[in-house]
Amino acid sequence: MLEYVERKGTCSSKWDGLNETFGADGLLPLWVADMDFRVDSHITGAITDYIKTGIYGYYVIPDSYYDSFIEWEKNEHGLSVEREWIRYSPGVVCGFNFALQVLTSPGDAVIVTTPVYYPFLHAVTNNDRRLVCSELVNREGRYYIDFEDFENRIISEDVKAFIFCSPHNPVSRVWSADEISHILEICRKHGVAVISDEIHHDLVFNGSVHTPTMSLAAKNDRLIMFTSASKTFNIAGLRNSFVVIRNPEVRAEWDRFMTGLRLNMGNPMGYIVSEAAFRYGKEWLTEIREVICGNYEYIKEQFALHLPHVVMTPLEATYLAWADFSYYFSPEEIQPFMQDKCRLAFDYGSWFGGDKSGSFIRINLATRRENITEMVNRIITEAGCRL
Repeated sequence: MLEYVERKGTCSSKWDGLNETFGADGLLPLWVADMDFRVDSHITGAITDYIKTGIYGYYVIPDSYYDSFIEWEKNEHGLSVEREWIRYSPGVVCGFNFALQVLTSPGDAVIVTTPVYYPFLHAVTNNDRRLVCSELVNREGRYYIDFEDFENRIISEDVKAFIFCSPHNPVSRVWSADEISHILEICRKHGVAVISDEIHHDLVFNGSVHTPTMSLAAKNDRLIMFTSASKTFNIAGLRNSFVVIRNPEVRAEWDRFMTGLRLNMGNPMGYIVSEAAFRYGKEWLTEIREVICGNYEYIKEQFALHLPHVVMTPLEATYLAWADFSYYFSPEEIQPFMQDKCRLAFDYGSWFGGDKSGSFIRINLATRRENITEMVNRIITEAGCRL
């Protein structure tokens, strides 16, 4: 049974870090992507057993850690991963920043498909690469890749790498095998390396099936895949992510770079909780998926009744709803309304790039229904007063 945790006052970034991002406290937080539910008891048990040893010295990563990930990828996603392909990163975000250093040079063009998780944008500019954006096509709330625009921009901007979000955050899209194959074909044709962020690959809904990018790639493709148990099982604070590199030349480049950083392994607790999650967390994951879907359907139903021109993107993946308020609010109005009038904290569409998302909000669904109900009621009430 899932257990909701009151996180305010626990040094939670989501609940206690509001002022730094929004310049205000006391908002109901539905922004940064972590959950408000206690982790599976097997995870707690595994980390408790380690703590009880009373010795926290240097650690040897057990084979069972790698085996748990390999088995999970095979059983859940049909992807066969070999042990020698696996490397460590403290997180997926820092991982794709590292990958840009490995696969590109300063001044190189890097393409993303917007709107997209905003650390993608920051990674390109912060590493002195040139940002190229190909905007996704929004058709009645569902998003599609504009392959013609994507390829034309690669050619005209001499793009060297593509950071691929699969499933896509924030538009909740699970890319089909055909779409991924087409992306890989274009990148291969023009010598573009692919950095594939698949951290949400376990959180898929409504019959959607995630296809790992690596399962469709050629053996010599310059491809690095990133994923983690962190989003799936709410353990992001323990800083443990998987880097999967099949191409031996790319793997050697990665190893040279990481050796220079002296960053080849992480905290013991990150390995311990990741293994426990993969081994025992399936039932917990089933429950959290039900909560996420239920919260999404409730929001969609209430907005349809009271704010019928809000367009909710279909929930295919992630625990993040993407809602279009452009009928009611301009890009300049959306944050003041949600923050100052409704006292709510969201990730706003303008953060994610692109030209057409300024009146969108991204809603964290991984919380108790009472918080979702309160959010919906505040928006409906304040919008009614305004409209």
